[in-house]
Amino acid sequence: MIQESLPTAMSYIEYRKLVAKLAQQGKSTGPEQTDALTNYTQLNDRRMKRWDKTLKFDQKAIDSIKNIEKPLTWLVLTESWCGDASPALPAMHKIVELNPKISLKIVLRDKNVELMNHFLTNGGMSIPKLITIENETGDILNEWGPRSMAATELVENYKETHGELTPEFKEELQVWYNTDKGKSVLKDLVALLPK
Repeated sequence: MIQESLPTAMSYIEYRKLVAKLAQQGKSTGPEQTDALTNYTQLNDRRMKRWDKTLKFDQKAIDSIKNIEKPLTWLVLTESWCGDASPALPAMHKIVELNPKISLKIVLRDKNVELMNHFLTNGGMSIPKLITIENETGDILNEWGPRSMAATELVENYKETHGELTPEFKEELQVWYNTDKGKSVLKDLVALLPK
């Protein structure tokens, strides 16, 4: 399934162009088109644009990324409306820019349901979902998502107290992402890289 999805995968630049185009058209990816999904797509377009310009890594992280020798593919399942993807995908892209041995391929979850069903999070189709593939063997080395461990802890604590995620909490989570400045996503992603 992974090999079947790779030919249809987009680069980050292609994905960003798609999201920007959909945001302008008042649409989103996926079969369902609602005002809420359109609004999230437009928000994510603005957020990713900002992350692309402002995301910075410390020298230790840069050195770790540049030291990876083994060719890898990061295959990511996502959708334009996914709020957790807006900080994660720019961080993934920046890592790939630092080391050409890592390639980033993006596929849409709702066009790859069978693949998504093999990488569920607690039984759900949570995105973004990153799958690390060793290029030489095709082996799956690990997976990550839908958010950093630090953000996951915030979400789980909120669910435990309130039962479900409210729109207000989702806004608070985005503020937390902005304050975190990509550090928690970067920490998780660097930890996934082979030593």
